Amino acid sequence: MAANASSDKEKALTSVLTQIERNFGKGSIMRLGEANRMQVETIPTGALTLDMALGGGLPRGRVIEIYGPESSGKTTLALHAIAEIQRQGGVAAFIDAEHALDPYYAENLGVNIEDLLISQPDTGEMGLEICDQLVRSSAVDLIVIDSVAALTPRAEIEGEMGDSHMGLQARLMSQALRKITGNIGKSQCTVIFLNQLRLKIGVTYGNPETTTGGNALKFYASVRLDIRRIQTLKKGNDQFGIRVKVKVAKNKVAPPFRVAEFDIIFGEGISILGCLLDIAEEHDIVVRKGAWYSFEGVNVGQGRDNTIIRMKEDPEFAQKVKDLVMAKLKPEAIPIEPGEEPILPPVEVDLDAIDAQAQAAVEDAEASTAEEKATKTKSRSKAKK
Repeated sequence: MAANASSDKEKALTSVLTQIERNFGKGSIMRLGEANRMQVETIPTGALTLDMALGGGLPRGRVIEIYGPESSGKTTLALHAIAEIQRQGGVAAFIDAEHALDPYYAENLGVNIEDLLISQPDTGEMGLEICDQLVRSSAVDLIVIDSVAALTPRAEIEGEMGDSHMGLQARLMSQALRKITGNIGKSQCTVIFLNQLRLKIGVTYGNPETTTGGNALKFYASVRLDIRRIQTLKKGNDQFGIRVKVKVAKNKVAPPFRVAEFDIIFGEGISILGCLLDIAEEHDIVVRKGAWYSFEGVNVGQGRDNTIIRMKEDPEFAQKVKDLVMAKLKPEAIPIEPGEEPILPPVEVDLDAIDAQAQAAVEDAEASTAEEKATKTKSRSKAKK
């Protein structure tokens, strides 16, 4: 009895799956085991410490939000991601809603400004529509929107100064994300939203900070990065950079709540060698004793800044440290003994038989439907008599 019920359910399932594929196309529904599963591809951020915290980098085909106070490194981080995707041969776009992009600074960070697509939209609707069209083209690998707070709705721009527009930007963002998210997954385009902080009014306990644009972006984003400036780097009385801390506030593709720190040098961007030195010290590849850093028992620099300068001046030394760091971070493969290798028999698949079975299931389902209709018609005619 149970076997018959199971067989009927399997026939019904095959029937409905076949019908769905006829109506919506092949691949519109499938078993997860049949899908082409693979690890989520990532884009390097330029900061090795942050890549480790993210589980490899920024995921492709996802929505990402980077938020924080002013001058904390949001745009710098996004420009480094653009530079990395361009090095891999990808296409990047920058939607400059703030109208504040500095092309010379972007070029210093390694961005190829000749190939970078840039748009400075007049309204929030225009900026998000451009983003949607770029995503649907499947020709762009990375889009940066700077920033959500500057995506001003058309009604607000055309209205008078002082007019109240309650929730207008939140509704705009919610509608745009509903449209864009599905296309992002198909095109494998990564969209980075940069966002600003605001303070909630009347909050006595808890964190009064919130991001602009409503709550929709918090839900649609696969990764949310909270970036803060924690230290100003000085040489004597001259300031030459900042040290920032990034907290992974949300991550759907790797463990969240990890923290990374790195230096941003004014005019140069993220200190790549500084990140490398931090990780090398963490894994005891470069050992720090007092103020001195030593590598393989030999002192290489007094103080962090001098060690980074030594790495700049000696590329072979820097490359050797990098190779050891990468070898340390790479997961170890578990060897399989020759006798333990699984030997699987070849599987023969008769596609004609499967098609015939599916067609028979459809015919059975149609026949049963016809019988049900006939039975209902008879019962109605009897009821009328």
